[in-house]
Amino acid sequence: MIKGVKICGISDITTLTHILDHDFPPKFIGFICDYKKSKRYVSYERLKTLLNIERKNTNFVCVLVNPEDEVLERMKKLNFDFLQLYNVEPKKTKMIKEKYGIKIITALTIIDQNDVNEYKNYMGISDIFLFDGKGYEKSIGFDHKLLNSVPNSLNKMIAGNIKLDDIPKFNDKDIYVDLSGALENEEGKKDVNKIDRLLNLVSK
Repeated sequence: MIKGVKICGISDITTLTHILDHDFPPKFIGFICDYKKSKRYVSYERLKTLLNIERKNTNFVCVLVNPEDEVLERMKKLNFDFLQLYNVEPKKTKMIKEKYGIKIITALTIIDQNDVNEYKNYMGISDIFLFDGKGYEKSIGFDHKLLNSVPNSLNKMIAGNIKLDDIPKFNDKDIYVDLSGALENEEGKKDVNKIDRLLNLVSK
């Protein structure tokens, strides 16, 4: 059975409250904090409002793409549980973790085996390794068989155009699963019915 799920791209208080009040809340909720190209981007002022809520046992994740120091300094004031870092080299990742005293999800975007093997450079630094597609905000998938070479002992999360119907396929995997686009309606907004279906699926 999978370890749990991360729902990413939350940007409004109504959906956030619904998720946190669910009988089977997710392990993680992700907020897009500095990538303005994403329709799921959340401004700093809105983040302050969203995060002023009882998160119960759910971890709040600050998703950043190669963040500048100024961004990191702002985000440290918001009491996130994890920083999820895209396109940040190991040396800088280690510096960020030590300076801010926060857990790190290293996000690796995957096309081929060489991309997967990058995880080795972050061993001893990252707390969770997220293997994602190359699309960033476009939810592009990749061949999950490429992860067969990754040790089962690695604390890993998988993203990249994962659909609700894919969840049972991961039930024998010791992983976290990260969804965003699959939980949205035709207008690109989070659909609480799809979120409910996901959380109920995982609870079984």
